[in-house]
Amino acid sequence: MINNYIVESFDLDGKKITIEAGRLAKQASGSALVTIGKTKVLVTTCVNKNIKEGIDFMPLTVNYVEKFYSAGRIPGGFFKREGRATEKEVLTSRFLDRPIRPLFPENYFLDTQVIATVVSMDEENDPDMAAMLGVSFSLISSEIPFNGPTAGVRVGRINGEFIVNPTYQEIEKSDTHLVIAGSSDAITMVEGSFDELDEEVLLSAINFGHNKIKELAAFQKSIIDKLDIKKIEIPLQDKPEEIIEKIRENVYDELKKCILITSKQERNEAVSSLRERTKTLFSEIYPDNENVIYAVFEDIQKDILRNLILDEGKRIDGRGLKDIRPITCSIDEIPMAHGSAVFTRGETQALVVTTLGTKFDEQIVDAPEKESSKRFMIHYNFPPFSVGEVAPLRGPGRREIGHGSLGEKALRYVIPSKDEFPYTIRIVSEILESNGSSSQATICGATLSLMDAGVPIKSPIAGIAMGLIKENEKVAILTDILGDEDHLGDMDFKVAGTRNGVTALQMDIKIAGVTDDILRKALAQAKEGRITILDIMLKTINEPKKELAANAPQIITIRVKPDKVREIIGQGGKVIKGIIEKSGAKIDIDDTGKVNIYSSDKNSLDIAVAMINDITQEAEIGKIYYGKVRKIMDFGAFVEIFPGTDGLVHISQLDEKRVENVSDFLKEGDEVKVKVLDIDKAGKIKLSIKAAL
Repeated sequence: MINNYIVESFDLDGKKITIEAGRLAKQASGSALVTIGKTKVLVTTCVNKNIKEGIDFMPLTVNYVEKFYSAGRIPGGFFKREGRATEKEVLTSRFLDRPIRPLFPENYFLDTQVIATVVSMDEENDPDMAAMLGVSFSLISSEIPFNGPTAGVRVGRINGEFIVNPTYQEIEKSDTHLVIAGSSDAITMVEGSFDELDEEVLLSAINFGHNKIKELAAFQKSIIDKLDIKKIEIPLQDKPEEIIEKIRENVYDELKKCILITSKQERNEAVSSLRERTKTLFSEIYPDNENVIYAVFEDIQKDILRNLILDEGKRIDGRGLKDIRPITCSIDEIPMAHGSAVFTRGETQALVVTTLGTKFDEQIVDAPEKESSKRFMIHYNFPPFSVGEVAPLRGPGRREIGHGSLGEKALRYVIPSKDEFPYTIRIVSEILESNGSSSQATICGATLSLMDAGVPIKSPIAGIAMGLIKENEKVAILTDILGDEDHLGDMDFKVAGTRNGVTALQMDIKIAGVTDDILRKALAQAKEGRITILDIMLKTINEPKKELAANAPQIITIRVKPDKVREIIGQGGKVIKGIIEKSGAKIDIDDTGKVNIYSSDKNSLDIAVAMINDITQEAEIGKIYYGKVRKIMDFGAFVEIFPGTDGLVHISQLDEKRVENVSDFLKEGDEVKVKVLDIDKAGKIKLSIKAAL
């Protein structure tokens, strides 16, 4: 905890970053106000020093909160206050949590809460990177033993040049969106999306970002070195050698046999049964050591799995290090869906369904910086039956939102533009079975489902999860990891992309010392696996279907002159409402004159198109029309040849014979056949009944 006031600034590639502490939220264990431009994030850390009995995990919660007042806005809706966490808040909370979690002591079991509150938000700087810096400083300036400092940066690329922490405007121009977090010594998290980025360029981006993290870490250390901060002492968990040796001697061989059971459910049941027998036996011999017995058992389990891989080149399901589990694919699984697929890889299975909608189905995002909309969404569901469990059904949690977001990042660059394909696209992934890498199964299934729906994606995409086991100089990179390999391994490395390059990456590293060489090999091995999976997928469907499903909304786009938009809408929207009511179609029109007409019924589309054409059509010289007399004048009559368009029939053009009085020849409401003689520069139309006879 900092008792005296501190304010220090640092220049990162021309952008001033300021850390302030000791003035706000002083009752927290640690706090920091980080400023970039006019964006300010207040980060607080609190710790409960009383360990709850029986806890054998780190109870850490990290929350990122955006306040609408930060951008001078009032929330939408009825309640006019911030409610449940938005998708952006959930995803940023994950960004903040994942890089710091490996940097606490192994036996740290104190209840800890970190809250990053956005109190000011300008129109240039995303608050999330300021929040990452604040999380680190609030931890290292607190009494918590944390192996920091850490930092995070966003890396963009414009015209082939990398930039750090791009503004919102620069992000729009960038073909690379990469978030990197870590310490001076190691990268602990990478996540990003790219427009088919080459693996070597991706490595360069990661190295560029890590160099900037080192600068930010050094900046924090220069502040902390001036302070006298006392840390809580965490006693090491005592694992007596006698207990370790006795348990190891008793369970090692049987546990190894259990671990080598191929089926996940049978393996888990066997390991669980042995764990309970071990606890029962050794609790009698060593009472009051239940947590130690569990910890030793897990250490042995971890050693067996890692030794099998590093020493014997054998994985628990019998595969080699580069082998991919058996894959099956199918499409057109759901008759009433617009597109569907089932993607199965080993014991991981995803049912992925595509639904096409109209502009009116876009998701409205009410955020402090601005209100926006999304026309492409992936929603990921992880029901308890997918892992054979009984659990209550709740709304989407951080895992579900995070995996859905990763899928969106992977596919966003191959989704056709709104002009090419003016549909809203929603993909839902239902995980039916899970044993590792369900997020990547979602990406593979989404590609198949999109092609089944007839969405003209630019390239098919596949995803694969890589793992790492490292002990000193021994290194094993695993392709297509299982859940146990993820849990007991040193890196979870998800890569998605096309044949030509990477479109999404998510990497969580649990150890220090992952070198460029390891990352390069992992990326190359991931590319090899990705292309193998693509080849299998494309045997099921190799290009998007040419026609949409019969029950998908049909869209007709027509263009009218911008000055006709007002006529289609009518006063107070009266005209367009009438078209919608009569036709049953939905209509979207913009100021440029682009009109989208949506309906699942062809007849409905035809009626709407005909009505709009009637309003927007223009008179042609020499063409004959059937019109209605709207007004009688002494010098002639005004005839409406189609809705909203009148022309003048001069008295001399009423008949081949001379007409003395117009009202003797015509009455208002008469329907007459007229011919367009001329249209002057002002748009006035000259009509003739005589010429039309």
